[in-house]
Amino acid sequence: MPPADAAPASSAPARPDAVVSPPPPGAGLAPAELAEAATTLRADLAAAGFTVDGVERVLGPVASAALHREQAVPARRALRGREGDPTAALAALFLLGDDVPRAAVDAALGRTGVDGARRLGLVEAAGAADDDAVRALVDLRPYAASDAAGPVTWWLSSDLGELATGRRLAADHVLGAGGASLTLAQVTVRTPVGRVLDLGTGCGIQALHAARHARSVVGTDISRRALGFAAFNTAFNTAFNVPFGTGAAGATGRGAAIELREGSMLEPVTGERFDLVVSNPPFVITPRAGGAGALPEYEYRDGGRAGDDVVRDLVTGVAAVLAPGGVAQLLGNWEHRRGVPWDERVGEWLDEAGLDGWVVQREVQDPAEYAETWIRDGGTTPEREPGAWAAAYAAWLDDFAARDVEAVGFGIVTLRRPLDGARPTLRRLEERTGPVRQPLGGHLAAALAAHDWLTARDDAALAGACLAVAPDVTEERFHTPGAPDPTVVLLRQGDGFGRAVQASTGLAALVGASDGELAVGQLVGAIAALFEVPADDLAGELLPSVRGLVGDGFLVPVG
Repeated sequence: MPPADAAPASSAPARPDAVVSPPPPGAGLAPAELAEAATTLRADLAAAGFTVDGVERVLGPVASAALHREQAVPARRALRGREGDPTAALAALFLLGDDVPRAAVDAALGRTGVDGARRLGLVEAAGAADDDAVRALVDLRPYAASDAAGPVTWWLSSDLGELATGRRLAADHVLGAGGASLTLAQVTVRTPVGRVLDLGTGCGIQALHAARHARSVVGTDISRRALGFAAFNTAFNTAFNVPFGTGAAGATGRGAAIELREGSMLEPVTGERFDLVVSNPPFVITPRAGGAGALPEYEYRDGGRAGDDVVRDLVTGVAAVLAPGGVAQLLGNWEHRRGVPWDERVGEWLDEAGLDGWVVQREVQDPAEYAETWIRDGGTTPEREPGAWAAAYAAWLDDFAARDVEAVGFGIVTLRRPLDGARPTLRRLEERTGPVRQPLGGHLAAALAAHDWLTARDDAALAGACLAVAPDVTEERFHTPGAPDPTVVLLRQGDGFGRAVQASTGLAALVGASDGELAVGQLVGAIAALFEVPADDLAGELLPSVRGLVGDGFLVPVG
């Protein structure tokens, strides 16, 4: 293999200047043929060491980190001199978009070879000679993650990104599994369920995660190309083809069926009910002024609506497809408008939805930051296209100014439909911008269960319950030098959101004694006697705090 940053050979297939999207991989292959080819290719990729760990081995930590930041130069330098390494050949081909000699690809892909990869629509080749160049048509990369159901290792295909093509993205670009996809996978509750809806499935990553704990999964998307990639990815990672648009189903994971349907938002599942809905919707706020075509619109991120209406409409409308007790979890962003607190505005969406709601704002960007993020995301840069960059930047700022938008918040929305006849009992909107312990799905599931447990108990019942300190909770005490007693006591959570609660002396004593043996009321009585204060007064002070600690997972019911 020549140096990865060398000039392309003259026999290399030409890369067109226009943004032309190739067909999704596997297009046109019969289900049985695709299943057989996928099984063989998986074995070849594994044998070549083309895994997350294998790629990091050949690149090293510095180049790997740079590649995650979409910087290719360190990776190309790291691949120099690795002509006989199959992992290096596949990394150069599929991750960097470089030309690789046919002989190197044939050696790396074993039984599949270049011809098999061409039949799958993964590569194009300049010729049949050993030194003729082979170029990737799609991004194919290893994927490893842990969700609340445990670890997974797959390979995922998507469109080549700007790093590989050197140009802005096509309007029908199909995105791979980025940071947002991983976040949603990690925060999703993985309690075993019957039916799951993956709304806006994209390359199919959430459907694959959901299939591990569901009996059936429906993935929907407005983009036919995205559904084509999703069909290939589910087939490739399960050895079963999943056609879309026909109602046909395939199998994956532990026997869950996956069905892919074309359509916008909730339209493809009108009248159906699901136990879990997950969505990384096309929530990007894109200027609409100036008519169609004023700015590039990308199917994977632009919902075609003004402002944050996509997220609002999904929050207020998802109840129509939720089964009683069903949960919806989605990522989104919302505008902070002058004079209106963000939680008040988003809280109105929860009230209209009629669902239990928990919104966690994880990040806030000012209008300029937001514009820069999404202009770059589409592949437009001030260095390559200064005029387009300036025009898009101005359009975003004008659009935000028209609605008095001061900032944009990003976060996680968890919704739940109450059981038949019940009213919503959970309405929580908060900002948690610090680090969290992923995967968060188990913590969120436990928090929902704790909320239900507390809702069913008045103070008398809570006082009769036995509680224990969660295993991830620690206590920190801060003393003034020379003072015998602490001035501040903090209870800190190691799991979940990593919350810290300042505890009074009485609350710290109660938590310290909560080992599941004595009821809360008994502990309050003992502490009241020790402090020589009325037990009823101390209970009135401590029980609300105890409720908060149970709700946040610091204390857990015993039995």
